Amino acid sequence: MERPGRLNGMRHIAFVMPNLEECERFYVDILGMTVLNRASKNLVYLTCGNDNLSLGRGEAAASGVQRMDHFGFVVDTKEELDAWYRYFQSKGVPLLDSPFDHSDGARSFHITDPAGNVIQPIYHPAISGQRFSKPGQ
Repeated sequence: MERPGRLNGMRHIAFVMPNLEECERFYVDILGMTVLNRASKNLVYLTCGNDNLSLGRGEAAASGVQRMDHFGFVVDTKEELDAWYRYFQSKGVPLLDSPFDHSDGARSFHITDPAGNVIQPIYHPAISGQRFSKPGQ
């Protein structure tokens, strides 16, 4: 099976931290991000306008260092997302779940890379379809 096309960039990353409110204030008040969606008291999505930062409440690793939960690659349409799912399935990539719809209109699923990092291919209506470079640049 052929690859569905070109990914539209990595503009989504998710972190977990025990001090969610403090981190949210830092990203909003200090860095100037805005709240895109407050999914729950334990999960908030922030943006600079062309990206998506997920902050979730969770415990730090035993080392006391914050850990990455997952990172995402943006695709342009829900149909393209589903094509990527079928492609990864055909290549034997470890699939953690099936494509599912989010309450904010996004659609995604999760896979792992060979090192066990969790990757989330995601269609997100707030950022999908934007192009910042032409293929090959």
